[in-house]
Amino acid sequence: MVLALKKTGSRRATQRISPRKSPHQARSRDTVDAILRATARILVKHGYEGTTTNRVAEVAGVSVGSLYQYFPGKEALVAALVERHQAEMLEALKPDPAMLGLPLDELVPRLCEAMLRAHAVNPALDSVLYEVAPRLGKPPTVLRDTGVALVKAILEIHGPKLRPLDPDLTAFMVVKTVEGLCHEATLSRPELLKDPRFLDEMSELLLRYVRPG
Repeated sequence: MVLALKKTGSRRATQRISPRKSPHQARSRDTVDAILRATARILVKHGYEGTTTNRVAEVAGVSVGSLYQYFPGKEALVAALVERHQAEMLEALKPDPAMLGLPLDELVPRLCEAMLRAHAVNPALDSVLYEVAPRLGKPPTVLRDTGVALVKAILEIHGPKLRPLDPDLTAFMVVKTVEGLCHEATLSRPELLKDPRFLDEMSELLLRYVRPG
């Protein structure tokens, strides 16, 4: 019985954050886009607690009924926005596999630049979603997982030129360092996301970590 209750609770939680239907026609896609853009604006301005479906519908220029055709409530709205924002960040990151064979002095700055570009997609929204996403069961791990895979690929290619490293530990250290720096810049100094000095310092930090001697 306890297991059945847990499954029921999990199913209800999933239904609460899942869209009711996917838009297929251009007009429907435009409506959903307007709703999500309005959700982003309100989240940044009023925070999660101040975000309501009525307010989103008003800013989006649609009726609440139209909003509920696609989303059952605020949780589903924000969950969809998390997915969209992470997809936009991944698109900005989108590393070229051919880059992996570059010398480290060229490769590391280019990868750091890509991470900064990803976090600069919408810093204000990113900082809000970073706090909200875990409570919806959608922790922002997409960039982290992509970063770990990239670092491991780099270690495999450039391993002989590096000091002896544990690939799993090194990937964790590198990704958490870059993620932490980007997140702190997003929260407190978003201008650094486009500052070449910040890029240079981050690149040098990582290069010194992996180089021998």
